Amino acid sequence: MSIKTATEKVADSARHVADDVLQSAQDAVQSTRDAANNSLEKAEQSVRALRSQTDPVIDDLAARAQELASRSIDYCAETSARARRQMQEAADATTKYVAEQPGKSLVIAAASGAALATLVLWISRRRAY
Repeated sequence: MSIKTATEKVADSARHVADDVLQSAQDAVQSTRDAANNSLEKAEQSVRALRSQTDPVIDDLAARAQELASRSIDYCAETSARARRQMQEAADATTKYVAEQPGKSLVIAAASGAALATLVLWISRRRAY
């Protein structure tokens, strides 16, 4: 019986050691989980803080871009309207001049056509050489 008792004591000691090792391993796993969770929570808080800081900046940039686009559209519309007015004024002045001076208008048109034809012929001959 003494061998049996000794064997039981060794077995009990081995179980206690195994239980202690298992408990230590479980504690280590739990500690690692807790540390990982804390790190993730800190990272999440940092991301939220960064997002709260960048959202106003992005909103400001978007508002500025919208304002610039709006001003650009207005400027293009004004420039187009101004060019249209000037072209209409030039057309009106030309029509008035032609109505008042038909002979001079015909001579000016013929001279302009001749000058343009001469220029086109001169450019085409120059390219041929």
